[in-house]
Amino acid sequence: MWWPCGWEAVGVAYQPSPSLAGPSLPPLSRPQLAEARRVQAVELFEDGVSNAEIARAVGVCAESVRRWRRVWEQGGASALRRRAATGRPPKLDDTQVEMVRAALEQGAQAHGFEADLWTLERVGAVVTRATGVVLSRASVWRLLTGRLGWSLQRPERRAVERNESEIARWIAHEWPRIKKGP
Repeated sequence: MWWPCGWEAVGVAYQPSPSLAGPSLPPLSRPQLAEARRVQAVELFEDGVSNAEIARAVGVCAESVRRWRRVWEQGGASALRRRAATGRPPKLDDTQVEMVRAALEQGAQAHGFEADLWTLERVGAVVTRATGVVLSRASVWRLLTGRLGWSLQRPERRAVERNESEIARWIAHEWPRIKKGP
């Protein structure tokens, strides 16, 4: 069984050395930070630094460094690099995602919907028409938020008959007359 150790076990975040993440770079994700630690450890392995010193330098426990050193000795620096996520490949490839993006940017009314408002069901129908691939609601959500970078937008609920000038007149003249007290 593997147990967490080092600074991570007590919730202290690892801060990479300035050479790993400069002030002008965006913040690194958690997997990127873990890889940055291992890359820094490889540099220190090559310099002949001890495991204990490397553990202190990168902010992990000595056991992690020993494990990294074994992997490095067997497979080199590339063995410590991040690997692509495993699992089922996405149903839509990059060209299909771009086809969907172009279709969605035309607006909902261009696809025969009454209002220019996207719902998961509507997007799913457009995906099916554009690519022939049927996606579940959850997959449509992941497509929109993950691969297309869209976010949830709720329309503002306002009465169509709303008359701003009449509201301002009422607040200025009628409300002070009705209001009780100073």
